[in-house]
Amino acid sequence: MYETICYEVSEGVAVVTLNRPDKFNAFTEKMNKEITDALKQAQKDPKVRCLLLTGAGRAFNAGQDLGDVAGGDVDYGAFLRERYNPMILQFQKTEKPIIAAVNGVAAGAGMSVALACDIRLASERASFVSSFVNIGLVPDSGGCYFLPRIIGMGKALELAMTGEKVSAAEALRIGLVNQVYPAESFQEDALAYARKLAALPTRAIGLIKRTMYKGLEMNLEETLAYEAFAQEAAGSTEDHREGVAAFMEKRAPRFTGR
Repeated sequence: MYETICYEVSEGVAVVTLNRPDKFNAFTEKMNKEITDALKQAQKDPKVRCLLLTGAGRAFNAGQDLGDVAGGDVDYGAFLRERYNPMILQFQKTEKPIIAAVNGVAAGAGMSVALACDIRLASERASFVSSFVNIGLVPDSGGCYFLPRIIGMGKALELAMTGEKVSAAEALRIGLVNQVYPAESFQEDALAYARKLAALPTRAIGLIKRTMYKGLEMNLEETLAYEAFAQEAAGSTEDHREGVAAFMEKRAPRFTGR
């Protein structure tokens, strides 16, 4: 179905694997479009209740394949508007939890894509580098939006201005990633985390995601109003009724994502 990624659904989790290991999974136009399509497909599929994005081979993603843009003048603005911006926006439009399972280096736009995911899990061998400055460019693909919101402005500016590589341990210390796992068990640990999220009330998680991202751009009064709207929607779901029933009956809830 896809040429540059693999897509597989099992136990409620859609695993999207960036699959250009010989190029450290660097982005091409085809990959940008296939990731966007996979996100849309997962959003529509009721069997998918969580997404896990990872890389084949030793890298998560090394950023843009420079062989794709080498030679001649490049209109970087148009390049981003056509290839990357629709993909990054789709990460937020997909109202299911998206986990970046960073198995190796995440550089440039590869780091930005990891930041665009809701949760970041890292192998102990993973590393992150905002490498744009090393070729005289600015962090893109949401890097200037997500990075300061996740780790704070001061540290974000430092990483973006210096192009400093961040180890998995340091990424955990500064809040760039949520968990670090041993390299030997990383794929199993990341899948177990994803399956745990997939067993939770999917529509409530989607509403949490939507409301929190909107809250970044709204004042308190607007956020309170939107919380009331989101709570009204969540309160009408089968999973809410099941959660209340399970609590009253002192048993574990059996959520279905509806």
